[in-house]
Amino acid sequence: MRVRLPAGDAWATVRDHLVARLAVEAGVIDRMLDAGQIVDATGRPVPHDMAYVPGMYVWFHRELPYEERVPFAIEIVYQDDHIVVADKPHFLATTPRGSHVTETALARLRRDLGVPTLGAAHRLDRLTAGLVLFTVRPEERGAYQSLFRDKQVKKEYEAVAPYEPALSLPRTVRSRILKERGVLAAREVEGEPNAISTVELSEHREGRARYRLTPSTGQTHQLRVHMSALGVPILGDPLYPVVTDPVAADDFRRPLQLLARVLEFTDPITAGRHRFVSPRVLQAWSSYEEWTG
Repeated sequence: MRVRLPAGDAWATVRDHLVARLAVEAGVIDRMLDAGQIVDATGRPVPHDMAYVPGMYVWFHRELPYEERVPFAIEIVYQDDHIVVADKPHFLATTPRGSHVTETALARLRRDLGVPTLGAAHRLDRLTAGLVLFTVRPEERGAYQSLFRDKQVKKEYEAVAPYEPALSLPRTVRSRILKERGVLAAREVEGEPNAISTVELSEHREGRARYRLTPSTGQTHQLRVHMSALGVPILGDPLYPVVTDPVAADDFRRPLQLLARVLEFTDPITAGRHRFVSPRVLQAWSSYEEWTG
């Protein structure tokens, strides 16, 4: 594969550019450089610190494991010179990780938009659909990431789950959630709360309900854990309240009925106020028979 380093970019090294352009973890490129698998026009291996020179070419053979294509589109909600807000479908990972490399929102958007510098300001679980904020310029990414770190982004989610008349809502759930490395499901443990979620009932019918979920913190699987603890686990959840057997990679039935519906924040670069709303409709609410089928 031949790659031309485009003009107009300001990467420090060839390595840095390839990590961003190919949407892979830095370790993948580092291993290729160590093995001499990336060469310049003379056939000499590219060192880790080779300076980025616009217009130069590098060559390599890239082998990636087969990934099942996620058959759902990712929609652009908003785009300007600084950010891209995308509506991610269920089953599509946000960024390359583990066995998901090319079938990720970041890799797709870099290809489709032709913006190799695109980066994710935060992440959604692979099974969760909804709004994700990406940054266009690497030097501005930290400013947008700090919004999430400093809790300056208002996030609202929607979930479809069983309706429980005895459950008093709205309520704020506070607990301590522990997610151990190598263990699929997180769990609640004793101790000072590190996870806070507000749960509200939007409407209900035929034993199901739409819930509005507002997290104040961002623990792994927080909303899924809290809904399960309330006795109304989110429909389609393969982990809560019990871990179910894994499904085939090409089985896209019964997606988790959790949607990142709203992102609201003040832009740290332009100072403009943004409020984005996903138009997506959760299938178990709009067409329950189709979702169960």
